[in-house]
Amino acid sequence: MERTVRPGRRALVPVLAAALVLAAAPALAQDLASFEKRLTEHRLPNGLTFLIYERPGAPVVSFYTHVDVGAAQEVPGITGMAHMFEHMAFKGTTVIGTTDWPAEKKALDQVEAAWDAFYAERTKVGGADPAKLKELEKAFKDAQEVADKYIVKNEFGDIIDRQGGTGMNASTGSDQTNYFYSMPANKVELWAYLESERFRDPVFREFYKERDVVMEERRLRTESQPTGRLMEQFLATAFVAHPYKQPVVGYMSDLQSFSATDAKAFYAKYYVPSNIVIAIVGDVKAKEIIPILDRYFGRLPKGEKPDPLRTVEPKAIAEKTVVKLDKSQPVYMEGYHRPAATSPEDATYQALAEVLGTGRTSRLYRSLVRDRKVAVQASVFSSFPGGKYPALTVFFGIPAPGRTNEEVQAAIRAEIEKIKSEPVTDEELAMVKSRAKAGLVRGLQNNMGIARQLGIAQTIYGDWREIFTGVTEIDKVTKDDIQRIAKATFVPENRTVAMIVNEDAKTAKN
Repeated sequence: MERTVRPGRRALVPVLAAALVLAAAPALAQDLASFEKRLTEHRLPNGLTFLIYERPGAPVVSFYTHVDVGAAQEVPGITGMAHMFEHMAFKGTTVIGTTDWPAEKKALDQVEAAWDAFYAERTKVGGADPAKLKELEKAFKDAQEVADKYIVKNEFGDIIDRQGGTGMNASTGSDQTNYFYSMPANKVELWAYLESERFRDPVFREFYKERDVVMEERRLRTESQPTGRLMEQFLATAFVAHPYKQPVVGYMSDLQSFSATDAKAFYAKYYVPSNIVIAIVGDVKAKEIIPILDRYFGRLPKGEKPDPLRTVEPKAIAEKTVVKLDKSQPVYMEGYHRPAATSPEDATYQALAEVLGTGRTSRLYRSLVRDRKVAVQASVFSSFPGGKYPALTVFFGIPAPGRTNEEVQAAIRAEIEKIKSEPVTDEELAMVKSRAKAGLVRGLQNNMGIARQLGIAQTIYGDWREIFTGVTEIDKVTKDDIQRIAKATFVPENRTVAMIVNEDAKTAKN
């Protein structure tokens, strides 16, 4: 399944309100009122929230299940578990995906017992007995083969495909896990049954084989990719306490060690109805589908909403640098700590990133790529790796052939100092605001896009209406606001630098 990074407020805004905000600010209240007339917020007694947006037209409905859990909720020993459960959510239930559940359950219990015995021997103090370890490993693999005999592979997805479903996928990030697909409008009840069942009654079949798949993902995306290796070191250095330092895919030692029992505990803690928001957008009528939602999702046990994350990243007090020698194209990045997306300053951080590094008209692109030709790529990410908690504004550059990281760094720093000492122009500020509005227009054309923004906004801000108010906040940003935030944020003690230095070139130089 795909992985996503939680965007900042400007990325939340573009899908909704669209042409609604092209008019003057006073029209926004009226547009919000019009939107509210078509949106129904329905909360079940167990705490699960539905946002139903009636959008008649093509007889299609998009569904977006947003779970308020990601890599930030993991603890040492189970990093990668949010992503792992995302994979498990497609494996079926006690009814879907099996030929004989009672027999399969016994087989899965044997798999877990065999894993526990194998793992205990593998990690035994003083070292494992090689012969016994080999014997236990064989017993573990044999148990898996027995359990596999009862599996109807991919039955969950096949049902959706046969009934006209499209776009079925999922994503995991630092802040969230999402499940989404679209169905014909006359299949809403089928969707309600399938979606409620997979979160009410999941079966962790093929867990260890799927864990191997995730380990391979880590090898391909992180361990075999220079930029992936650098990014992991960058986050681990930038964050000294907050779990944003943890990779979404998890650390290899955890992937090799956690079990289906661990996954069940994670599911029981975080996949409770009060931690889930489901957005439904398309050719539906709320009054007709609410009884269906009540019937199926009302079966989910209430559960306790997980406690908020306690760890707060301490204030940065020293500049940190990561240098990764690698047989690779040089890469340069530097990040500055910034507040969460819920901060009153978020709109200013979004505007600042837009001016400096979004698109071909940004200052970094024009200076580093177009004019000085010190880089082939230059951009700024406003909030990384997430946004629910205080994160980083990140500058990223790839040196042009024959150019160095030091030249890219100097060029980036020059643009940073310029925006700290001189206000942005009226034209730049106007462009930031017009781009946001143009993005809104494009976003209104897509059911799934609307559903996604509804789910994220409701979870992050506690109110989907923040999508609309976020637009006005961007429109209120001033040149003084941008300069003030730049001066406060872009200081050495708040900075983490990371770069790939070509190992061969460095050796030749020395």
